Amino acid sequence: MDCSSREPNYEPPTDQNYGIEDLAPETMERIQKDCSGFQEQNGETISDAECSGEYSTWEQAGHDFWLTRNGHGAGFWDGDWSEPAGEQLTAAAKKFGELSLYVGDDGKLRLQ
Repeated sequence: MDCSSREPNYEPPTDQNYGIEDLAPETMERIQKDCSGFQEQNGETISDAECSGEYSTWEQAGHDFWLTRNGHGAGFWDGDWSEPAGEQLTAAAKKFGELSLYVGDDGKLRLQ
C-alpha cells in the first residue's frame, strides 16, 4: 500500500514531480546568489575539510548547506565533516536563514 492511500492529504515529494526546469527564474537567481555567497565566504574551509559524505566535497557542501540552513536534522554538523570545519560551516549556513520551496499558482517552484 502506498502512502497516498493511507494519508488523505499526502503529496509526493516535490522532486518526484518537478525538476530544475520548473524553477521560477527568480528562484534560480536566489539559489545561485546564496550558493555563490556561501562558497565565497567558506570556500577555504570547505576545501581544507575532510568530508566523508556520499558525494564529492563540493556536492556534499551544497547538499549540507541546504539541509543546515533549513534545520532539516542533518547537515554540516552530523559527523560527515571534520572539526572544526563542521561547526564553522554550520554557523555560516545558519546565517543565510531558512527558505521554503513551494509551487506557485503558475506551477513554478518558488522560495519563501
